[in-house]
Amino acid sequence: MNNTSKKPLPSWLPLAVGALLVALFAGLGAWQINRGFEKRIDHLAFQDDAGIASWQDGIEVEPYQHLQVTGTYDNEHQVLLDNIIVNSRYGYYVITPLRGIGEGPVLLINRGWIERTGAPLDTGRLSVPSEWVSVRGRVGRLPRAGMKMGDAFSPGDDWPRTAVYPSYAEVAEALGTDVQPFVLLMDQGEEHGFSRQWTPSGFGPEKHFGYALQWFAMAAVLSGLLIWNHRKKKFT
Repeated sequence: MNNTSKKPLPSWLPLAVGALLVALFAGLGAWQINRGFEKRIDHLAFQDDAGIASWQDGIEVEPYQHLQVTGTYDNEHQVLLDNIIVNSRYGYYVITPLRGIGEGPVLLINRGWIERTGAPLDTGRLSVPSEWVSVRGRVGRLPRAGMKMGDAFSPGDDWPRTAVYPSYAEVAEALGTDVQPFVLLMDQGEEHGFSRQWTPSGFGPEKHFGYALQWFAMAAVLSGLLIWNHRKKKFT
């Protein structure tokens, strides 16, 4: 019978693994700092009320910019974004296409949130006027999921259609027409809207900075342990 002995692990391996973990923790801390500054910019942009700009197809816009748009609602092709939680209650965002002059992409208007109850939805609540309208709101976007699974739209051709975290391309395919690359978040004072509590998505910059501090603290503690262990082995 041959006796085999296991080779000891290289002495440098724990130090290398520890150094990789320190770099990882520091990188995560830096990422949280960056996200915190991005969120701060978003909050400042949302609070900025520099006036309302009149928008037409082709004009570039900034996040949360205050716009006034004109057109006609497409009452027959509305989308209900499902799984939207407001005040710990499930419901829908009501997305109504607005068609402007010409054949350009339609603009998606987020008219706000309605609660999802056990009873069938009264689609009459979603009706909008057929005449030319002027709508004010802020530049926003479609809600995004951390992880998306399956098709966005529920099967069927009946309108309004229900969707869970659809992309702009998926909404365009369902509507059969191109859509603008942003959503207008209807102002609180506008008619034909629902519950509107618009805020920048996610939590504020302070929480990101707090997470960054935790990651940097973990990196510092692990660095200290690695240095202490290295010196202990060196002098023993």
